[in-house]
This record gives sequence, C-alpha cells and structure tokens, in this order.
Amino acid sequence: MQLTSFTDFGLRALIYMASLPADQMTNITQVTDVYGVSRNHMVKIINQLSRAGFVTAVRGKNGGIRLGRPAKDIRIGDVVRELEPLTLVNCSHEFCHITTACRLKQVLQRATQAFLVELDQCTLADLIEENSPLYKLLLVE
Repeated sequence: MQLTSFTDFGLRALIYMASLPADQMTNITQVTDVYGVSRNHMVKIINQLSRAGFVTAVRGKNGGIRLGRPAKDIRIGDVVRELEPLTLVNCSHEFCHITTACRLKQVLQRATQAFLVELDQCTLADLIEENSPLYKLLLVE
C-alpha cells in the first residue's frame, strides 16, 4: 500500500510539530522549508489536520500552528484514516463489470483493516521520543 503525498506530508508535519519543545508554535512556512513541499499543498494539509483536531491553528500576530493534543494521544492509524482515501480499487458497477461476483474487494478490505490495526499500535510520541537523530535533522534541539 502506498500513501498519498498528502498523507505523507501530513504525517511529516505532525512529526515536526511533535519534535518542538512543548507549546512552541511554528508556522506553515517553517514546515514547508523543512520538507521542501509547496506552501499551497501544506496549507491544505494543515487545514484538514486542524479540522480533525490533530493541529491547533492560532490566527494573529503571535499565531501559528501546534499539535492539537499531546503526541501520545495521536495514533498514526487515526491520522491515516483522516487523510487517506483508503479505497484501493474502484468496485463500482460503472467501472467494473465483475463487481457482483468479485472476491478481491473483501480481501483488500481485510488487508486495509490489518494495515490500520498495525498503525493504531503506534502514536506520534513513539516516533519522536528519544530520537536525537531526528531532532538534528529537523534542527529543533
């Protein structure tokens, strides 16, 4: 399974924010500079993460973005569910004439569920705690 770049950069943005000192705000420009992604793309990602409660966005002069809840409370599976379409194949009758007899869709659904169960075992905190090489790469020590 391959995640979309939207989900990939959403996870990276959360990793960056989780790596910052507690309650430190950042902004979209800093996140885009760290990862070299377009600002327009990151704005859309941060907006969706904010709507889902993973990110808090504060407007104004002293505003910015930060995690919307503690890293230990953000399961990677939940983030992927929020950002990823998770439809591996198009099984609509208009697209596939064997859909009524096809067993592939059930196999793919079970595989997707197993994938998400595995991701649910990991939190954002698991990815960043005691990870000094990560902090050095992100320049957030």
